[in-house]
Amino acid sequence: MTATASRPGGTGHGGRAERFARPVLLAFLLAAAVDLVGLLAAADTVHLVAKPLLMPLLAGYAALRGGPRLLVAALLFGWGGDVFLLADNDLAFLVGMGSFAVGHVCYLTLFGRDRAPAPLATGAGYVLVLVVFLVLIWPDLPADLRIPLTGYSLLLTAMAWRAGVFGPYAAAGGALFLLSDALIATGIAEWPQAPAPDFWVMLTYIAAQALLTLGVLTAAPAGRTGAYRERGTSS
Repeated sequence: MTATASRPGGTGHGGRAERFARPVLLAFLLAAAVDLVGLLAAADTVHLVAKPLLMPLLAGYAALRGGPRLLVAALLFGWGGDVFLLADNDLAFLVGMGSFAVGHVCYLTLFGRDRAPAPLATGAGYVLVLVVFLVLIWPDLPADLRIPLTGYSLLLTAMAWRAGVFGPYAAAGGALFLLSDALIATGIAEWPQAPAPDFWVMLTYIAAQALLTLGVLTAAPAGRTGAYRERGTSS
């Protein structure tokens, strides 16, 4: 169990805070469903209302489950990125991308606390995919976004690779995060898009953040420190 789970009123199973975790999770799932339906229906107002609710609810769920602060911080920086990306201008896009980048640093720091090595073969595969994608998309990107997008892509790819140390859920979340941002990049490059492209971006993004959260909350990799040493009996 977590360090606080053994105390009355702690965040572990049976604690007062834990009781609110399920309702908050259900609220997150409801907001996600509303947002995705709104995108399919081209209801912009629904998206503007629902999207900013997603990451605070997921962060709240993670906190109520006793998740590490770095996970909560990563989700809240994701919320910052979500909000800024609602504005349709280059400055807001860059600020939003910067907020997401800080979130990825939080994830990387959290994943780096585990001493288990991430598979080198997986890392090589990610690097190959990234290089091929950047070579193909580079000529079609706006010149002023090429360098920032490349730097962000390197950070995101490192996060996706390292997420694997927290198990298959987190690994899938990292891969989906990479896919979601690749879909955004193809839109910026004005490549042909699938119908309802924003729906697919949000679907993969929501799933990515949820799976990363689930992976961190349920996995117990070797070398975890602090309260998470005791988590093996609480998930």
